Amino acid sequence: MNTGLLVLRLVAGLLIAGHGVQKLSFRLGGHGLAGGTEEFRHDGFRGGRLTALAAGAGQIGAGLFLAAGALTPMAVMAAIGVMTVAATVKWHNGLWVQNDGYEYPTVLVVVCAALALTGPGQWSADHALGLTPWPLWVAVAAIAAGLAAGLLTRVVLHRPSTTGGRAARAQAAD
Repeated sequence: MNTGLLVLRLVAGLLIAGHGVQKLSFRLGGHGLAGGTEEFRHDGFRGGRLTALAAGAGQIGAGLFLAAGALTPMAVMAAIGVMTVAATVKWHNGLWVQNDGYEYPTVLVVVCAALALTGPGQWSADHALGLTPWPLWVAVAAIAAGLAAGLLTRVVLHRPSTTGGRAARAQAAD
């Protein structure tokens, strides 16, 4: 069981961290901070550079802590938050990833939730520091807070669609 949890933490955590690296740099096929900023603007988010910095840094931190099994509930909360935002961006494309759907971020949310509920295993920083097992209520609170933070981020930072609004005003002015 501990080997399985280690592999799961490493793969999910490093993939999440890799997404953050892509948002902030040209590594791993990223387009640098300017590209990350443009991605958020394209997806309709306010904040531009600050939003990209916060999301990228959150993904890197959450992913690395998750991979190490360090402060696992907090890492899960942050990872679920950013992946929930990603799922909301892709929601209109449907479930499947081949249509740019929300399948992949959903899988990462579920993996993180499962890790919160099972704990990081014996081969983790939490176990080495004597922090495990985390009480069930801590895991459930971390999952709920991550989902709520992701949804709240979407509500607060997402601009309403202006498709037709600006174009119609510009056309009327001509």
